Amino acid sequence: MTEFPTPAPLASHGPARIIALCNQKGGVGKTTTSVNLAAALAEYGRRVLLVDFDPQGAASAALGINSNELDITVYDLLMRQDVPIATVIHSTNIPDLDVLPANIDLSAAELQLVNEVARESALARALRGIQDEYDVILIDCQPSLGLLTVNGLVAAHGVLIPLACEYFAMRGVALLTETIGKVQDRLNPRLEIDGIIPTMYDGRTLHSQEVVARVREAFGDKVTQTLINRTVKFPDASVAAEPITTFAPTHPGARQYRELARELVSRGVAA
Repeated sequence: MTEFPTPAPLASHGPARIIALCNQKGGVGKTTTSVNLAAALAEYGRRVLLVDFDPQGAASAALGINSNELDITVYDLLMRQDVPIATVIHSTNIPDLDVLPANIDLSAAELQLVNEVARESALARALRGIQDEYDVILIDCQPSLGLLTVNGLVAAHGVLIPLACEYFAMRGVALLTETIGKVQDRLNPRLEIDGIIPTMYDGRTLHSQEVVARVREAFGDKVTQTLINRTVKFPDASVAAEPITTFAPTHPGARQYRELARELVSRGVAA
């Protein structure tokens, strides 16, 4: 397996590459990957903005932000023209990592945006003024293929698909890639699949090994070499409101997300 080099420091920052993390199936490690990949990239000196685009607000909570107590969130950015994005962004305890938080209010946006002009581009408009300040913007999409996820795909340059190493998770990827293709064709021609990330891998089971083999057979080089193992340390870190890179910095899970960050930088997916 290739050893990916430690990324060189950046001489300057921005404009950001925007990456949506999508999978309509829940429980595949999407938010875990969003949070820990963001933290690992920030550890390598990248300025990262994590957009919590799920009404559950799990990414915000995983970085110590109680979004239920906030007066303004990403929902207000989508629905109001008078909210400066800088007033919604929160810094975290991780240097160079900021969060655009979400809470349950965001679930109303799906209905309210239906009657708006260019409803699929609301998030892209909101992010336009901030792109030059970051190297990478990661969008943690909700587990559905609704209007919010389409907004994430329209705003993005690329898509990362966390894929649990289970047969039923694999079945849904065809539907997701079909949706990505429609967005490419009709709304965002620059959009591309940056990678498929095997998550919740258990090398002791033949099932996990077979799923990875089949995904590599179907998607080839789009599948990352880095595998993310299943471990209880990820939920433990979420409860502690920290990424695993600071909660358990020497744990294999932390090493794997650093490795994933190095791989994505080496591929040119991240800055």
